[in-house]
Amino acid sequence: MDDTAVDYAAAFQALPGMVALLTPDLVYVDVNEEFLRTAGRKREQMIGRHLFEVFPDNPNDPAATGMRNLEASLRRVLATGERDAMALQRYDVEDPERPGHWQERYWSPVNAPVLAPDGEVVLLVHRVEEVTELIRARGGPQSGRPRVLEAELYTRARELQELNERLRRAHAREREVALALQEAMLPAVRQLSDHRAAVRYRPAVGALNVCGDWYDLVDLVGGRRLGVSVGDVVGHGLPAAGVMGQLRSALSAASRVAEGPAEALDVLGRYAHVVDGAESATAVTTFIDFDRHTISYSSAGHPPPVLVHPDGRTEFLDRATDPPLDARPDPIPRPQASTVFSDGATLVLYTDGLIERRHEDVYTGLTRLAASLTRHRGADPEVLADAVLLELLPPGGATDDTALIIVRL
Repeated sequence: MDDTAVDYAAAFQALPGMVALLTPDLVYVDVNEEFLRTAGRKREQMIGRHLFEVFPDNPNDPAATGMRNLEASLRRVLATGERDAMALQRYDVEDPERPGHWQERYWSPVNAPVLAPDGEVVLLVHRVEEVTELIRARGGPQSGRPRVLEAELYTRARELQELNERLRRAHAREREVALALQEAMLPAVRQLSDHRAAVRYRPAVGALNVCGDWYDLVDLVGGRRLGVSVGDVVGHGLPAAGVMGQLRSALSAASRVAEGPAEALDVLGRYAHVVDGAESATAVTTFIDFDRHTISYSSAGHPPPVLVHPDGRTEFLDRATDPPLDARPDPIPRPQASTVFSDGATLVLYTDGLIERRHEDVYTGLTRLAASLTRHRGADPEVLADAVLLELLPPGGATDDTALIIVRL
């Protein structure tokens, strides 16, 4: 039997557990028969209605947290594209036969994404196992004793929820500090003579995902030349932000005295060797000579810059790629290459958050980037930067930081 012969709608309805399909706006698309039976609802009472319109919190319990916890789990799935298993929840349900009367119920929910080919979450699978009877179990001859199991499990669940909430607040504070640190260390947009530049930094979604992406622009010794770089530190939070600041400053200083981008990355690699947390960091740097109309470049394990020619042709600067910083125990000189440009061309540097998507080949992201740059090649750098981010980043935000810098040559 092949896939075309399987009635998946019938299979969904026959699933032995409670399963529902929700839109990203948390509206019911479908529920199986077991869900309707256990929840005591009819199909027309659920399909097309918002989850929390059908199942609100018990208004008679001011300490109820089931709705808030469930929504937080579903939002995590939407943001990360990954499955989320929840702790045991007490989530009372209104008796469909007696409006205003609430039944004490306990549930074990798991939420999972249904992904489109581009990695976007298009549906949510909400699977629930009711464990009310298990919580209330007393056991044969001990049936007259207090419900110790229920009380203990419920207390442990509440303690776990409180711990998760404290961790969430702590991570949120760390995220705010890390973002403030990144903003303070990253340079503002600048203009060199008649050449305009635009920079963008988009932090990852989720409290745990502040990363170490960075960019830099620096005037080079010897005339009308500009150094443009981006990099990416492995890790999250304040440690990654701190390492990012050290590497950006080191490369900025090295670029001012180096003969070329390869030598600047050589110096940065040796520095990274003595910086905790800099292992496997990536960077790419370009030296733009406006008088000679040349770009020399070198990459340490980073996605290639893109040169967009005035006629719309895109050129990936990928002929001088080497392993990430501190990848070799005994560093050797890094490769360097150069290319020429015409007035009106555009140089674009970025970090992998712009092009990489889960379950997708990286070349698909590179192709998407090239197409977007070609489409908007005549736009001002500020407009071009916004258009690229709008077209390439997922609607709910990426799970990795994104740095983008665009220079009109």
